[in-house]
Amino acid sequence: MILFVLVLIWGSSFILIKKGLESYSSNELGALRIIITFVCLTPLAFKRLFTLPARKLGLLALSGITGSGIPVFLFAYAETGIESSVTGILNSLTPLFTLIIGLAVFGIRTRWFNITGVFLGLAGAVGLLTVSGNGDFSINLSFGIYVIIATASYAINANMIKRWLHDVDSITITSVSFFIMGIPAVIYLLLFTNFFQHTIHQSGALTGLGYIAVLAIAGTAIALVWYNKLIKLTNAVFASSVTYLMPIIAIFWGMLDGEPFRLVYIVWINLIMAGVILVNTRNLNLKDIWQAVFHKNINI
Repeated sequence: MILFVLVLIWGSSFILIKKGLESYSSNELGALRIIITFVCLTPLAFKRLFTLPARKLGLLALSGITGSGIPVFLFAYAETGIESSVTGILNSLTPLFTLIIGLAVFGIRTRWFNITGVFLGLAGAVGLLTVSGNGDFSINLSFGIYVIIATASYAINANMIKRWLHDVDSITITSVSFFIMGIPAVIYLLLFTNFFQHTIHQSGALTGLGYIAVLAIAGTAIALVWYNKLIKLTNAVFASSVTYLMPIIAIFWGMLDGEPFRLVYIVWINLIMAGVILVNTRNLNLKDIWQAVFHKNINI
């Protein structure tokens, strides 16, 4: 349930970024996203901030930087040069990086079918976005590289939470990490950007600010609390597989906007779902599956 709620929220994030960039620069959008989230979560952070040991505060600061601080700026800047659909494709690298970094750096244990699930989900996401876009995708690597770096940053954070912050509740992780990042973001926005000039003189700036506020409150503050909880309940790779399901939501948004639904979508959606299931599978006995398929009286 948490996974699908996150898909609904984050599946709409790229369009909100695009709308926000119509009035503000990518740096302003990134700083605003952190600041609005910081303001929303500060009351929760105050209740928890002084009960944490110094070591945990350092880890929470690092979690905030890798899980939000770096990616919000990189995604916003990337969408100034590439389409949101291409961003969605590259964003689907998150579970792959999560698995690779987990194996190489954090020593996580995994099975062959979990690895298979990562690649199945990635193939489904790429296939779905390809057919929905008539196969016409051009990737500007000079901008796409920022999304790739952001997904690697997400992967580092997911593994950190599972390994070193497993004993800290998800509300504390999110609220305290943004409390630490909030003040520097405010200073940066006020002293190093043209935020006030854009807000006063740019036509439609308040509307753009509204889109960014929705993005920050729903897509960052609320969603990150649930995402961090999902990591703790399952594992970092499964939680990051939310990025595979985002294209499905994008298609339904398109249907509501009058775009047709193609039957071939079902193939790629099923591939994505199979990948997500395999990523979260604990035990898989091929012999039992074979018997279940060909001998209906066998229960697995």
